[in-house]
Formats: sequence, structure tokens, C-alpha cells
Amino acid sequence: MKALMIEGVDVCAIHEVAEPTPGPGEVLLAIRHVALCGSDLSTFKGLNPLVSLPRIPGHEIGGEIAAVGEGVPAEYTVGRRAIVIPYTACGTCPSCRKGRVNACRSNRTLGVQQNGGLAERIVLPHGKLILNDTLAPRHLALVEPLSVGFHAAARGRVEAADTVLVLGCGMIGMGAIAGSVHRGATVIAVDIGEAKTGLARRYGAAHTIDAAKEDVAARVMELTNGDGADVVIEAVGLPATFTQAIDLVSFAGRVVYIGYAKEPVSYKTQFFNLKELDIMGSRNATSEDFQAVIRYLETLDHAPDDLISKVFPFEEADKALPYWAKERDTTVKVMIER
Repeated sequence: MKALMIEGVDVCAIHEVAEPTPGPGEVLLAIRHVALCGSDLSTFKGLNPLVSLPRIPGHEIGGEIAAVGEGVPAEYTVGRRAIVIPYTACGTCPSCRKGRVNACRSNRTLGVQQNGGLAERIVLPHGKLILNDTLAPRHLALVEPLSVGFHAAARGRVEAADTVLVLGCGMIGMGAIAGSVHRGATVIAVDIGEAKTGLARRYGAAHTIDAAKEDVAARVMELTNGDGADVVIEAVGLPATFTQAIDLVSFAGRVVYIGYAKEPVSYKTQFFNLKELDIMGSRNATSEDFQAVIRYLETLDHAPDDLISKVFPFEEADKALPYWAKERDTTVKVMIER
């Protein structure tokens, strides 16, 4: 069968790879849609320290069951559509023992620490599939990235009374915006350009700030009567936005970091104490987050196709990452369809 392989820095190509066969408890999934993540782009650019090359990327996956192994529950029938939970959990590390399996110390995410879904077919344990015949096939691949943002909102304990500042309106930031609005909060969203800030408004942001045109700090303080935001969710991954989150959160506020800064970050740490902040990391998503996103999408008042910036046919999958590398500033989500 064919699969897209990232061979080296800025180099990818479609290869012939071995056909997988499901064993006991496993399902053979025919891949229909794979959405690309920033981690895939980082791998392509040689900036992902968690990846060794060559690697088949892709962990935002929607597909259709093609075959099942022995011992798979009866509901996993051939032809049913499914969303992939792309993480693993060892069950024994401190995170797993605490029930936070999304942060497993030994996690091996598809497309990162192991080969991913940008292939014609993949074999997975049946427990890593969420069956769903309600959402449109291409929307199945949106569930995982939105779940990461929903998880960040949950980590921040977002409530209806909160004002939430989301830094970054890419796909993960859009999940944080939607997840916070879903919890009833008032959201202020920050990015550069009308394309992304306009999308944030469509998904419920009450206020948007174009960082290229406005003084972000001044505008946030104006919108919050000088208090700052109750919760700040950082979804950019730059040192400047890491420190900005601390500056713009209120006293006794919460800061949630989803983004990965690729260089050291220097803080004035007195604000950690003076504001008595809760500062949290957010990693991956739980099955509960996936289910929350599915319910959200099933009741959304419009089709979420506006979250998809560009679709490539599988036969042209080798063009998708070079395209995104060039168009990143204006792209929310690149998807590959088969």
C-alpha cells in the first residue's frame, strides 16, 4: 500500500510500505481523511525533537473500518466510520496512575513517536477508535485537534463567569476558543490578520484583537476594566506570548500553555507570586474531550468546513507539507482526502 513518508528536512514522498493485518482485538481502518498538525510541519522542517526520520506523519484521522480481528466487539462492523484517538498510555507511570493518561510519560503518538495515519490503511486497537456515523467524513479528522483546545479549557477550569484570553487562532487556538465559549465564557481572541480573527468571531469570540494593528495589552486591559483575563490560554508557542500570558492574566488567574516554545523563555517570576497564579501545561486530550467535541460539532449551527483551508487528494499528499510551510500564516488546517 502507499504512504506518505517524511524522509528528511523539507523532504517527503509517497512510498510503498507493507500492508498491515489486524490481530486479536485490532481493527484495520481505511484512512479517508488526515488533517495535518503543527507537529507534522515541525517534523517536516526538522524542528520536532520527539521524531526520528523517516516517519509516516498524521494523527488527526478519520476513516472507515475495513476489517476486524478476533475478539473485537460486535459494533465494530465493516463500513462504520471512526475517529482515531492517536495516543498510547502505559498504565503504570505517575500520570496514568493519577488517571491523566493523556500525559502518559511513555506516550507514543501516531505520526510522532511511531508511524502515523498518512497511509491507505492502518491497524489500531479497537479501543482507540470512536465510532461515529453522524459527522461528515472529513469532519471526523477535525475532532482530535479541536479536542486539544477543549482540553486546555478544561485544564483552565473555564466557567461561565470567566473572561478568557486565547493567544493564537490556529486550529488548536480555535479549539480553545470553541471550548471556552461552549462553557459559557466571554472570549477575547488574538492573532494577526482578519482571516483568523474573523474565524474566531464566527466560533464565538466576543472580541478579537489583530496583534499587527493594535496594542494587545492596552486593548485587553480596556476590555477587562484593567483587571486582565481570568484565564489566558497560550496557543502560539513563542517566548513573547509565553510571557505575555503572565502579563495579561488577572490576579488570582489561571494560565494554560498548549504551545511549545522552541527556545528558552525568560520570565519576571514575581508575578507568579504577586498574582498567585495557577500556571498549567496542557497536553493532548482525553476521551471525554473527544466526546465533548463530537457533541459540539453535531450541534454546531454551521458546517465546520471553514476550519479547513486546503484539501489535497491522497495522490498529491507529498505537496501538502510544502504548501503549508509556505502558507502557514494564513492557514488554519490543511487536510488530505482519500
